[in-house]
Amino acid sequence: MSTVRPFKAFRPKPEYAGEVAAKPYDVLNSDEARVEVKGHPLSFLHIGKPEIDLDPGIDLHDSKVYAKGKENLRNLIDQKVLVEDPEPYLYVYAQTMEGRTQYGIVGCASVEEYWNDTIKKHELTRKDKEEDRCNHVRVTNSHSGPIFLTYPDNAEINAIVAKVVSAPPENDHVAADGIRHQSWVVNDKSTILKLQQLFAATPHLYVADGHHRSAAAGIVGRERKLANPKHRGDEEYNFFLAVCFPASQLRILDYNRVVKDLNGLSTREFVDKLKGKFSVQPIQGRPRLSNKGEFGLYLDGKWHIMTAAESLLKDNDPVERLDVAILQNHLLDPILGIKDPRTDKRVDFVGGIRGMGELEKRVDSGQMKVAFSMFPTSVHELIAIADAGKIMPPKSTWFEPKLRDGLFVHFLD
Repeated sequence: MSTVRPFKAFRPKPEYAGEVAAKPYDVLNSDEARVEVKGHPLSFLHIGKPEIDLDPGIDLHDSKVYAKGKENLRNLIDQKVLVEDPEPYLYVYAQTMEGRTQYGIVGCASVEEYWNDTIKKHELTRKDKEEDRCNHVRVTNSHSGPIFLTYPDNAEINAIVAKVVSAPPENDHVAADGIRHQSWVVNDKSTILKLQQLFAATPHLYVADGHHRSAAAGIVGRERKLANPKHRGDEEYNFFLAVCFPASQLRILDYNRVVKDLNGLSTREFVDKLKGKFSVQPIQGRPRLSNKGEFGLYLDGKWHIMTAAESLLKDNDPVERLDVAILQNHLLDPILGIKDPRTDKRVDFVGGIRGMGELEKRVDSGQMKVAFSMFPTSVHELIAIADAGKIMPPKSTWFEPKLRDGLFVHFLD
């Protein structure tokens, strides 16, 4: 049973939606965010990354940072840029990128279901990042960055969404990066109830993106519960902001790797060590990967197709047969000496949204020695791993388009 609960969202007035909507806090660093908000005083980056309005030398975890976020959020409300809906509603949020649209139901998911694993996870979280988002939630008293959830496709939910989006959207804007964002209010009580019933019949929701934000929501929700002697279970802190997308509509891009050196090997020695686990074929131009087990290899200014041995793709463990795991366990670790990709400074990760040119640039500049382009992890692989209670290797998935912050805000009381 999965909970998707209506709530009284604070939302930007339609005329402000395009100015308020902002990329998630963890997509940009502070300097990039400062550039992004120039000329955009209403951008929600002022709430998600409030250090951009303070001295550049400030510690990102200073209490003044979170206090500034709270102040900036309150200013948007006081200025009537963000306005609270009169009743609890659900919403539909659509994103269109390169002619492809995904439709999500916006509502609140359950903190209790986060903890009891009804909401399944597939990534480890870092305590420092958890604490940063916890402090943001504690001080602003809000969930302002939605958690990206997915669920197995449901024809009845799809039919309801199709009916909702047949009407004109309330908010409709195209962001500077060309991605279109639209939203509709689901305020019919019978439709809301039907959607709740359909999700209640869904065994699990899955965190696609936003593990640190969902962990923070879970931690703060539990804190509020323990601190409230009159706790009932229906308080807003028991729920967190989420957008739920059907699995078939999601797009995962490749999450590529670049490495600084060949671990003391010459090019010939490196290629020789691949034999038995990978075949290597030089190609003209850039690779177009079409199957699991295929990798692009960029070395000495040339692209190659590197194909994993068939035996590596047949491992019974759903984690071990992931392409990112095959590369790590059979090349990066034993050949290039990268034992822990989370901490090893010799490896870096490049989201597929940046394109093959970014990999070539990193290697041709001399900053890196070799690049590996990946065949994207599938949503079905993600679900299989979450269902097995296992954890994906780091940097396994890159979802696009990213959900925008600020289009919906949920307060904890």
